[in-house]
Amino acid sequence: MIGRRTLWEVFHVLLGVAAAYVIADLCAWSYPLAESDIWIVAIVAMVVTVAMGIPAVRRAMAEDRARKVGK
Repeated sequence: MIGRRTLWEVFHVLLGVAAAYVIADLCAWSYPLAESDIWIVAIVAMVVTVAMGIPAVRRAMAEDRARKVGK
């Protein structure tokens, strides 16, 4: 079972990816001449967001696991 802290961290990562998508979509809509460049930057931003979230998710998983063992 996934712990509460882990779910929150995954939620935060997904929220960051969703925010990057919405911003990129609005930017691409408002400036169609640079649509491909905007999406390239947005995809890189989404990958970086996921990569930066991995350590936090791993820490949360370890805390959840330690709390489960402690009970």
